[in-house]
Amino acid sequence: MGSYNDFGKLLIIFGIAIILVGLIFLVLEKLPSYSFRFPGDILIKRKNFVFYFPVGLSIILSLLFSLLLKILNK
Repeated sequence: MGSYNDFGKLLIIFGIAIILVGLIFLVLEKLPSYSFRFPGDILIKRKNFVFYFPVGLSIILSLLFSLLLKILNK
């Protein structure tokens, strides 16, 4: 039964992390000069089309989650 307990704790931690990220986005949205663009992000603007892929943000979030999981596994 220990694996279910660990999985439950992991889900709670991910849920709290998602809530915190959501709160951060709500606060940052109210700041007029903040831009969510990181170096490496892909932005293509055409006449009737905008494509944005946050490569830089994806790498940063991946590193943060990997670090969090490494800390939790010890």
